[in-house]
Amino acid sequence: MATMFNPPHPGEIIKTLCLEPLGVTVTDAAKALGVSRKALSELLNGHSRVSPEMAVRLSIALDTSAESWLIQQAQYDLWLVEQNRENLHVTLLKAA
Repeated sequence: MATMFNPPHPGEIIKTLCLEPLGVTVTDAAKALGVSRKALSELLNGHSRVSPEMAVRLSIALDTSAESWLIQQAQYDLWLVEQNRENLHVTLLKAA
């Protein structure tokens, strides 16, 4: 599987493709998800990650799959780490 080039944070996707088209406020979305407004705002602004629990909450509220949210988070996280690949100081393991 090829990694995406600069994938968006899942919070950006939730905000622009899910909440904004529905005309749902952050406050109303937080209530629907059963989380605090602060917690949802942090996710939407890219300051927190989609946890497995949040993925399930999103899947229920948005009629999506929890796996899709976790995959998006993993792709974003991997892309971030790949940006600093050369600083990891890892060497190839070889047979002795």
